[in-house]
Amino acid sequence: MATLAPDIALTPAAAARVAAIAARQNKPAILRLAVEGGGCSGFQYRFGFADAPETSDIVVETDGVRLVVDDVSLDLVRGASVDYVESLGGASFKVENPQAASGCGCGTSFSV
Repeated sequence: MATLAPDIALTPAAAARVAAIAARQNKPAILRLAVEGGGCSGFQYRFGFADAPETSDIVVETDGVRLVVDDVSLDLVRGASVDYVESLGGASFKVENPQAASGCGCGTSFSV
């Protein structure tokens, strides 16, 4: 398991939200970010909770909460930041991805 903090970041707001959800569900505070083909722009972000990091995962930690990303997905989100935002339109995890050339209106898919 590698730790490479400059490659991706988890904001304190996102870490706090993951910790709250994990505590409510009695799960470890580990958020998995994966990139899959699909969505209206070519790639889409997938979030889920993990029981433990996989051997090849990149792991970053903020305030005791871990963000894990597989090495294939990391190539598409290197330099990104995962945040948690609340607005009039709702609340969600948001990826600020410097590699995304374009995205869709919903913010969950992108192209490179």
